[in-house]
Amino acid sequence: MGFFQFVQDRWVVLLGDSWQHFSLVAQSLVLSTVIGLALAVLVYRSPIGSGVANAFSAIGLTLPSYALLGVMVGLISLGVLPSVIGLVFYGSLPIMRNAIVGLHGVDKNLIESARGMGMGPFTTLWRLEIPLAWPIVMTGIRISGQMLMGIAAIAAFVLGPGLGGLIFSGISRQGGANATNSVVAGTVGVLILAVVLDLLLSVVSRLTTSRGIRV
Repeated sequence: MGFFQFVQDRWVVLLGDSWQHFSLVAQSLVLSTVIGLALAVLVYRSPIGSGVANAFSAIGLTLPSYALLGVMVGLISLGVLPSVIGLVFYGSLPIMRNAIVGLHGVDKNLIESARGMGMGPFTTLWRLEIPLAWPIVMTGIRISGQMLMGIAAIAAFVLGPGLGGLIFSGISRQGGANATNSVVAGTVGVLILAVVLDLLLSVVSRLTTSRGIRV
């Protein structure tokens, strides 16, 4: 059977798997953004805290996703939960690192001026520092989104939802009927979803960035 015939015969299943894959990545990315930004806000004013956070991020990103997911299975079980935990772990690291860089890059004179106008630390953070750092934060979010698309496919290793199941199924049946078609369909699907997500995040970035600092 040819590839296009394979897709035509299974387009309903492929659409369902694609939606599950996109949903898993999108929801994990939202959680990653909240956690990564919160951690950055907690440590960015401390040189030691920032250094520890960046070191943790560098080490965390070197951990093989297979290994982490395997540990999650041992601690929790198979299914969606270990997939989400793994994705949120990996997704939060680039966001945290970029947020720290962005917050550090805010002009200290502007912060002092805001304080002089009577703004408290929280108000200054919320109304000045985060908006000015936001383009760099969004870059981290886009990087995480692309990374999580690939890791979500590997999550099929622990029976996570999405297109990874097609890829793993095809690999396990190499030499069998439609094995290659299954791998190619899953891989192409992940690539298409990655492009769609990046386009959406690009629009979100433009809509949420103050006009005065848009590139």
